[in-house]
Amino acid sequence: MEYNLELEKAAQIILKDKAKKVCIQLPDGLKPKAKQIVDFLQKETGANVSIWAGSCFGACDTPDLKGYDTLIQWGHSEWKKN
Repeated sequence: MEYNLELEKAAQIILKDKAKKVCIQLPDGLKPKAKQIVDFLQKETGANVSIWAGSCFGACDTPDLKGYDTLIQWGHSEWKKN
C-alpha cells in the first residue's frame, strides 16, 4: 500500500514555524520511509530533523519534546474533522 505522506505540507509547517529542530513521529508501518522523509524535509527547510524511535500508538502518544521546536506526527489513517 502506498501512502500520501504530504511531505510538502510538512515542510510548509516547519517553514511557517521557523523551526530549527524538528522531531518526526511515525507508526511502525511507516518507519521504513523515515530516511526519505528526513532527507526531503532537511533539504526543503534546512531544519535539523530527528526521528522519534519510541512508541507511536496514536496522536495521544506524544514524545517529550525538550529541545525541539516542532513535532510532526504521521499515521496510517487520514484524520477527519467532524
